[in-house]
Amino acid sequence: WPLPWRAVGLPPGFPPMKFLLAFDFDHTIIDENSDTWIVKCAPEKKLPNGLRNSYRPGHWTEYMGRVFVYLGDNGVKEDVMKRTMTTIPFTAGMVDLLGFIGENKELFDCIIVSDSNTVFIDWILKAADFHKVFDEVFTNPAAFSSTGYLTVQDFHSHCCAKCPKNLCKREVLKEFLDKQLEQGVSYTQVVYIGDGGNDLCPVMFLKKGDIAMPRQGYTLEKKISQLAQNLSPVECSVLVWSSAIDIMSYLKLLIKE
Repeated sequence: WPLPWRAVGLPPGFPPMKFLLAFDFDHTIIDENSDTWIVKCAPEKKLPNGLRNSYRPGHWTEYMGRVFVYLGDNGVKEDVMKRTMTTIPFTAGMVDLLGFIGENKELFDCIIVSDSNTVFIDWILKAADFHKVFDEVFTNPAAFSSTGYLTVQDFHSHCCAKCPKNLCKREVLKEFLDKQLEQGVSYTQVVYIGDGGNDLCPVMFLKKGDIAMPRQGYTLEKKISQLAQNLSPVECSVLVWSSAIDIMSYLKLLIKE
């Protein structure tokens, strides 16, 4: 492992070693899917079958747009949504992990790349006072319209055939790293923490010295081990976690060495 700058005694003015932590949000930072949790606000806490069956693979954001129209039509207001969303539990150990990262911000840059939306993530992070831990959040832009309806848009358009049409996380990660490099920031290691199928694309972009941390028993872990079985393993190291305490233990080793 590369030694952190403190241990090496680098000359003053030399850029310190920094690590980039890239997090997914749903089923990673929080232990639920924020988009399906909002259904608790619907009449009888469920959606009509016609709406539920209107989802087309790769077009989740458009589907959520229809869900938000349904909630608005049924008089579900912003404050009710916010109250509901801020009851979502964090994943086991995540509160401790985010606290630890917050105390060591000089060593860690931290971003979220998520298929949720800006309103939900903002509510949840601010309610728990974790918004300062993250340098940037890349997710689908959402806002309340003048009539009080929540609206959501695709994050960007992209050409990746493997990803849903609204978001390719590899492209987001690559653009962020390129932008940082232009500003003279290069990372000793990128740590990608996620759970879902759409986290595979950015994981396959990671280099040899980087590390992917898939959540145990979730789609990302299964897809990574499938690749290894087909003898085309990912280039980066892989460390599976079931509690965020596992992630924290790894980060503690990283900055001690």
